[in-house]
Amino acid sequence: MKEFNIVLAGVGGQGTLLAAEALGTAAVKDGLNVRVSEIHGMAQRGGAVVTTVRIGDTVHASTVFEGRADVLLGFEPIETVRNLKYCSEKTLVIMNTEKIPPTELASKNLKYPSIEKIARDIGLFTKKIAQIDAAELARKAGNSLTQNVVLLGALAGTGILPLKKQSLIKAIGELVPAKYAEINLKAFELGRHSMEKGKEA
Repeated sequence: MKEFNIVLAGVGGQGTLLAAEALGTAAVKDGLNVRVSEIHGMAQRGGAVVTTVRIGDTVHASTVFEGRADVLLGFEPIETVRNLKYCSEKTLVIMNTEKIPPTELASKNLKYPSIEKIARDIGLFTKKIAQIDAAELARKAGNSLTQNVVLLGALAGTGILPLKKQSLIKAIGELVPAKYAEINLKAFELGRHSMEKGKEA
């Protein structure tokens, strides 16, 4: 496989880095060449965070060039829009619909745009858009902090990820505390099934 590029965009506290680590660990388990970027942006709670995962034989650096993402995994709607520069018409955008308003909206007295408007903006770049209420599915799994694992499950459910599902599940199991393993597995499966049922891309 030449290359497969994933951009993860969210805010601090959403577990984007753990999700990127899980993808990287799963790729290693599958014997694939992989590069995972450091965090770009503010890792503290509420700050914008972007991480990248690149898998493939020709990958030597962790940088994803603009327009070259195969997947944009959006943990938060506005952060998804902010990172559309990585997208082209071939990119699949999976977007969590839970809003975490950035502080500058309040400071500038701006309203948070509707999800419909955000979806239209994404549609200018790619028609491959899947929306998922990861917060609701994480609550169903038993812990609202498992939204990142719900999103990984959704990504696995699309069938385009060049990783074995079992490798990703094992990687998540190694990275989360053992006492939360069962809840995280449930979150992963809820995310996966939601995408398999409602595939839009």
